[in-house]
Amino acid sequence: MMMSEHQKHTMFLRQCSLYDESAGRQELDEGIIQIQRNACCVQRAAWLMVILIALAVAGFGYGEVLVENFPYNSQQPIIDIICALGVGSLISLLAFVGLGMVYRRKLDQRREKCRELVTRLLESRLGKPVSAPWRDSRAGEANGRTARRVANEVNGSPAKIKSAAQG
Repeated sequence: MMMSEHQKHTMFLRQCSLYDESAGRQELDEGIIQIQRNACCVQRAAWLMVILIALAVAGFGYGEVLVENFPYNSQQPIIDIICALGVGSLISLLAFVGLGMVYRRKLDQRREKCRELVTRLLESRLGKPVSAPWRDSRAGEANGRTARRVANEVNGSPAKIKSAAQG
């Protein structure tokens, strides 16, 4: 089964958070799992509505193309059912898309909490990260310095710094 980048990132965060033994991590993990299940159900329901809309359009198209005097013949209850199915499915699809967006936002909030948890965990185990000035390579190209040169300036020896500054 193919996973999206969003799903892969969420799975990675959940795996990283497993190194924390706090109750907050377990609650966060269960919340992510529940939101993912709900979002999956909503996505399946939305696809069902898309299929029902396609069937309604096909049924209406069949009547329009192949049945003589389509709107005026004795099959009016069937036309009403097809139209009700199509309109009801369209309204339900819009509701499911909105609900899917809500679940996505909730999942993004949980992922951000998970990022914070993993950051705190890494800082507690490894200490504070050494902050190095990071410059965008496009900005470095404007003044003739690339990201590699900036890295050498920060992490290199004095000779490398001197050559990078002259460079």
